Amino acid sequence: MLLYLSTWSEIAQFLERSRTIVIPIGSNEQHGPTGLLGTDWMCPEIIAHEAQKSADILIAPTFNIGMAQHHLGFPGTISLRPSTFIAAIADWTRSLAAHGFEKIFFLNGHGGNIASIEAAFSELYAEASFARRKAGFALKLCNWWDLEGVNELARDQFPTGHGIHATPSEIAVTQWAYPDSIKSAVYSPQIANWGPIREAADFRARHPDGRMGSDPAQASPEKGRQLVEMAARGLVQEVQAFSRESLPD
Repeated sequence: MLLYLSTWSEIAQFLERSRTIVIPIGSNEQHGPTGLLGTDWMCPEIIAHEAQKSADILIAPTFNIGMAQHHLGFPGTISLRPSTFIAAIADWTRSLAAHGFEKIFFLNGHGGNIASIEAAFSELYAEASFARRKAGFALKLCNWWDLEGVNELARDQFPTGHGIHATPSEIAVTQWAYPDSIKSAVYSPQIANWGPIREAADFRARHPDGRMGSDPAQASPEKGRQLVEMAARGLVQEVQAFSRESLPD
């Protein structure tokens, strides 16, 4: 079930049977010469939308701008400051909690978001702790590649040249969902170099085509299909387990 294609009364009815919601969250940033700018928000959205086809889970609109300051040296990247990102996550959470959602599951597609999402969770829990009251909700962060079986499948598909940015696995997921938007390029070197992540100018100097340790040419729509199916099954399992967790009265 997709929240943005529902009416308020349909969401009220959903809340009578479930208090859990999934928020795909990612980033709009460069992904090398062939990766779509939306890759990091598209991957969790693709997986979440696939998962809800076979399970009674509610998917929120995708939070598609994240913390990507280190990619601002490449045209098309849009980033929030960590403080802005944290504030926005908190307001999304407060809005959903006010309607009665008690389990808020963030399915993440961008490694650079992790620290800020966890900081947002700490800020929200701190509001309750300092007021000496119960929060009334639980928050969970899960990266799509950490869903059951996904990392193992990606290692089998791409034993070399997977890397950590503009990876063939994430490119494959978008190729499966958006076959008309597949791009091609000549890579030099074939497998990109590695390096630290700092500010945008430093990143662009170290990684001139935007890749980090990856060879996206290995991606294919078929490999993407396998990854999406595996991840969708894992997401259903994670959301169902999270939903069963009890909150104190």
